[in-house]
Amino acid sequence: MCGIFGGFDRRGDQFGNDLARVACERMRHRGPDDEGIAESDGVLICNRRLSILDLGGGHQPMFSDDGQISVVQNGEIYNFLELARGLNCRTKCDTEVILRLYERDGENFIHQLNGMFAIAIFDRRHRKLLLYRDRTGQKPLYIHDDGNRMMFASEIKSLLGAGVPAEVDQEALDAYLTYNFVPPPATLFRGIRHLMPGHRLTIEEQGIREEKWWELPQNSEADRHESDWQDEIIETLKDAIRVRLRADVPLGAFLSGGIDSSAVVKLMSEQLERRVQTFCIGFDDPRFDESKFAQSVADLCNSDHTCRVMHPGMLDNWPLATYHNDQPHGDMSFVPTYQVSRLAREHVKVVLTGDGGDELFAGYDVHRKFFSDFDPTQSQSEFERSFVKAISLFSHNEKQSIYSSTLRRELAESDPMQFAEPLFCPLRQHDKINQALGLDVKLLLPGNNLVKPDKMAMAVSLEPRAPFLDYRMVELAFRIPGTMKLSNGVTKRILKKALERHLPHDIIYRKKQMFTVPIGEWFKRELKPWVEDLLFSKRFDDRGIFDSTGVREMVANHAAGSHNYTRQIRAMIALELWHRVFVDAQFDHAPNYEELGLKSPVTTPSDLSKDRNAA
Repeated sequence: MCGIFGGFDRRGDQFGNDLARVACERMRHRGPDDEGIAESDGVLICNRRLSILDLGGGHQPMFSDDGQISVVQNGEIYNFLELARGLNCRTKCDTEVILRLYERDGENFIHQLNGMFAIAIFDRRHRKLLLYRDRTGQKPLYIHDDGNRMMFASEIKSLLGAGVPAEVDQEALDAYLTYNFVPPPATLFRGIRHLMPGHRLTIEEQGIREEKWWELPQNSEADRHESDWQDEIIETLKDAIRVRLRADVPLGAFLSGGIDSSAVVKLMSEQLERRVQTFCIGFDDPRFDESKFAQSVADLCNSDHTCRVMHPGMLDNWPLATYHNDQPHGDMSFVPTYQVSRLAREHVKVVLTGDGGDELFAGYDVHRKFFSDFDPTQSQSEFERSFVKAISLFSHNEKQSIYSSTLRRELAESDPMQFAEPLFCPLRQHDKINQALGLDVKLLLPGNNLVKPDKMAMAVSLEPRAPFLDYRMVELAFRIPGTMKLSNGVTKRILKKALERHLPHDIIYRKKQMFTVPIGEWFKRELKPWVEDLLFSKRFDDRGIFDSTGVREMVANHAAGSHNYTRQIRAMIALELWHRVFVDAQFDHAPNYEELGLKSPVTTPSDLSKDRNAA
């Protein structure tokens, strides 16, 4: 696990060590253990390393014996031991496996990798730079190209540190308010884009070429018995966990008490000879607290469990989360994810997580609600638009009602469907449930749900690993008919059936709770003055994004309880904090509220209550 940075100058000009070091320093948290910088022929590749494998022998960049090929990567290749056989590797590091595979097999070596990764390879023989991103986008990779110089980085703040201007992309802003995150490949920064998951970028003198190197299976298989699918799910998940237990540092797991993290911890406990270290976050408000369920699973698995109870004081970390995310996210669970990551990092350097299970097996309420009212006579286009509408934060009309007149004119032709429609295209042979899940995998995961564990864990130099997102598990899930996942209002049906041999019934079939915080209630009471100070401020109005009357009405109606505008208020606050962190100033650190010109919203001590430990 690391952070990478680099670039390709078409004129052959040098980037220089000063620029490289500033860019690397902005993401030191991703790799506090080591730094490596290499430049030749106007091509730069850099690495900040978090040492997980071969602690002494994994320095990056890694070079071929003749010095003509150099490699940096962010991530982990879980099947590196199997791939290393016959490659004559000199280290026990997965980065060398990438290097030797490229030497032997060329550009298409990538198909052999099982892992999460963003990889840069410079082949000096042809002055060619290759960038690869993993299949589901677990590791980020941002690109800026001004026509003369292309730069890439694991974090946008590194590009800003290298001189890329922080300018707002208004069309991406409009999409943010639709999806509650900025949908890739767009970013909220004009001129910076995300390399899409499963894509390769080739940069040469002649130009840039982008290609897709991986795609979801094109069809599900309808002729297999459900019990066969259940067996394959468990066996695939077990092996995905097995290869993710490879580490030369302490390793644990997040345990929320939900079915996905519980399954991971249970299957981990069956494979490890020692007790699993597990970590969770709880809340005083029982409507949002899952800690008792996590404790139940911890007792079942005999894990070494630590739970930390959160209070409104956790909101002191909202600017910090914004800084590390690079972009605004309306998903408030980024803050508790940071807290549980910080808790885990006190004990371990790697955690396994349950990320991906909901997107593969239809675990969200939106899936259940949408398909319970689904009209099968809809055209394909109508289906796609209706699903995007179901997952949207603001509808088109709602955005128009709160936008300033200037922004309404500027965005008159904007259509956020442009981000979803191309992703639906290769999914259209699937049933409608798997098409919806395919969009979640291609858009929601890399745009939001994988940003959260990556950015929040890496903020504290912790590596998260997601067994459900092993590519074998992903491809298996999309071979299973959607009706086996979502049936008669039961979400994740086939996964739940498969886990009945491993987890108690009350854990598998209890009502799902979202991993979030009770901030909507805080907006009505403790945080109401703070919300008004922020969203009614002259600074907020002067941005020219929103009509102040519409915003004030929304906040007042929420406080009165006549409407629940929690998500909308959250998204606007996140957007304003982002402007203050990245546009109004250039911070080289995570700022606090005072530095952003705000009072802290914290009304309780920031020191959290003591941990609850289970022996």
